[in-house]
Amino acid sequence: MSDDNTTPPNDGIIDLPATPDDKPAPAAKTQRWKLTIEYDGTDFAGWQRQDNVPSVQGSIEAAIEKFCGERVTVHVAGRTDAGVHALGQVAHIDLMRKSDEKTVRDAINFHLRPLPISIVSAEAAADDFHARFSATWRVYAYRILCNRRAAPAMGGRHVWHHSRDLDIDAMNKAAKHLIGTHDFTSFRAAECQAKSPVRSLERLEITEDKSHPMLGRHLVMWAEARSFLHHQIRNFAGTLALVGEGKWQPEEVKAVLEARDRTKAGPMAPASGLHLVRVDYAPRATFQQGLDSLS
Repeated sequence: MSDDNTTPPNDGIIDLPATPDDKPAPAAKTQRWKLTIEYDGTDFAGWQRQDNVPSVQGSIEAAIEKFCGERVTVHVAGRTDAGVHALGQVAHIDLMRKSDEKTVRDAINFHLRPLPISIVSAEAAADDFHARFSATWRVYAYRILCNRRAAPAMGGRHVWHHSRDLDIDAMNKAAKHLIGTHDFTSFRAAECQAKSPVRSLERLEITEDKSHPMLGRHLVMWAEARSFLHHQIRNFAGTLALVGEGKWQPEEVKAVLEARDRTKAGPMAPASGLHLVRVDYAPRATFQQGLDSLS
């Protein structure tokens, strides 16, 4: 129908008065499903569906259509950039087809093969559940392989390989200046679409994974908040690495934050090290030291 709201011709059909038997059929009932998703983002142009390039969203929507013949939009908790990975991304879909949780999970996974995307779980959700707007907490991990000159032969797609060693204590001292509610303009992307640069960062901590069998030091930067700005975590990682190398003092990070100028912060770390670990939906208590972020 055109936008001018003119009445189209009725092709000779005469409109008769409505009768009790002419009631419109009720709309088909859909079931909302909450999907927990794991993926290796290396070979995708990001989460968001795009023309002529592989995306995580587009791949899952194609698999769903093959499963049940329905063309749906997969709504996600947070869109990840090209090369960023997820261990616990969350999305929701609405399906008309009646099914159970196991069938939805396994059928979508069947049609996703051999892509590096896995539906870890599918759960029936309430109609008002929204993967993005119902989320109360997001947990990210940025992985760094350091103190190793040789590039990794395995697993290099999932870390930032940093050949120099990094001082964790200095990095954590610098990170404390970023915890709390601040204007994070110095750490947001120029193309960030968020209306405000103010965010409340509950946790920013660097730990060492000493159990990893690969040679070199394996560091993990944990970031926890309700929401993040575009490129915020990768800009944190690039800036804190300068502190870890000894090029910057921890106190300089405070000055960078207060400058509210992206050019004052360090370089953006590569996408390969960033992992979306978990999205929470229950009311969140303040983070306490020692809480296992993977629990």
